[in-house]
Amino acid sequence: MNKKKIAQYIDQEKLFTREDKILVTLSGGADSVALLRLLLDMGYTCEAAHCNFHLRGDESVRDEMFVRELCLQLEVPLHVQHFQTTEEAEKRHISIEMAARELRYAWFEQLRLQQGANVIAVAHHKDDSVETLLLNLIRGTGINGLLGIRPKNGNIVRPLLCLDRKEITEYLQEIGQSYVTDSTNLQDEYTRNKIRLNLLPLMQEINPSVKESLLRTAEHLNDAALLYKKGIEEGKQKVQTEQGILISVLLQESAPETLLFEILSPLGFNSAQIKDIFTSLNGQPGKIFLSGEWRVIKDRELLLLEPICSEDVSTVFSPDDPALPFRLTMEELEVTDDFIIPRDRNTACFDADKLKQPLTVRHYRQGDTFVPFGMTGRKKVSDYLTDRKFSLSRKEQQWVLCSGSHIIWLIGERTDNRFRIDDQTQKVIILKFIPYERGLNHFFRS
Repeated sequence: MNKKKIAQYIDQEKLFTREDKILVTLSGGADSVALLRLLLDMGYTCEAAHCNFHLRGDESVRDEMFVRELCLQLEVPLHVQHFQTTEEAEKRHISIEMAARELRYAWFEQLRLQQGANVIAVAHHKDDSVETLLLNLIRGTGINGLLGIRPKNGNIVRPLLCLDRKEITEYLQEIGQSYVTDSTNLQDEYTRNKIRLNLLPLMQEINPSVKESLLRTAEHLNDAALLYKKGIEEGKQKVQTEQGILISVLLQESAPETLLFEILSPLGFNSAQIKDIFTSLNGQPGKIFLSGEWRVIKDRELLLLEPICSEDVSTVFSPDDPALPFRLTMEELEVTDDFIIPRDRNTACFDADKLKQPLTVRHYRQGDTFVPFGMTGRKKVSDYLTDRKFSLSRKEQQWVLCSGSHIIWLIGERTDNRFRIDDQTQKVIILKFIPYERGLNHFFRS
């Protein structure tokens, strides 16, 4: 193998220097073994890291033993970590593959810092990049998913991206270096293996140089992606506000659905969901779309983006409670002849003797009722808020102050008539709702 080709690639992509210590991720397979041997042959200082995920029984034990013997022969410091991957995946409700990926990269970075290594070298090569591009294309992706695997991502470097699988195995044959084979790579159980074993050979029948064509396309897209990213960021600045996405402004963009995809996909929404959300923009308000941790609400003029909150509970009220996203102050006064009842929405006055302590604060709930000030009959809080033309999201974010089981105040809105001041009132309680300076939208559910 021409080591000059790899050296030029390392210099061209500025992956690392001769003075750097390199932490090589070593599985025992052909790619990682070749990576370690090449870097050592080229004079780099290396340490190796091996993960045993305990997913393949005797093969996992075999791989670890092979790696230990190899590093002993090469006089390379080796670090081994064992993971209970299946249990971790079940506990976190993610796939085994995702659990293994997150576990190993977290450990690699921890180890890099402990050992004073400059970079973590992984053994991805050209074929991996092609497979990743096709995998993303099949699943549905934005332009970034069509760029293949990048040579550097933070402290992760990939020196073998200039080589294909055939060049790597030929190099190992030349130097007489053995390696282990993961039997699952020979099965088409997983999507990536189906691409490697079935789809790519079929594509090569149509175009023998299809891998090179795909990689060239990815390189062209890399420059296009820089312009794309700039345009997306400019679009986000136009359409996003603290309240949500301005629908009318979004629809005026040259590629509104694409812009919406780039805003929502990082929040866990897939392509089909985002298409449904885009279709809803000209429909009636009130439709809700959910991802794992976020929801989108189609309002009249906005798409509201909110984290999905845990179930609300009542909190015993205390003045200036730091747990509340606003301030509530309370004052108790004797009624005098010159007492004037405040009339603004942010101040509430009650007959102190009609209240049951302690007062509690919570969010409005479906089914809540109260008797609006000046009326004698009960009204659903939801109907009152609808009359006030509140959006679904704004309704859910309405705070209420309660005395026992009764709502006495829709905070910042209206008090309950049953607790009003009358001719028999001797003491009054005055509560003031004081918004923080960040603006009304921050007073509600966070």
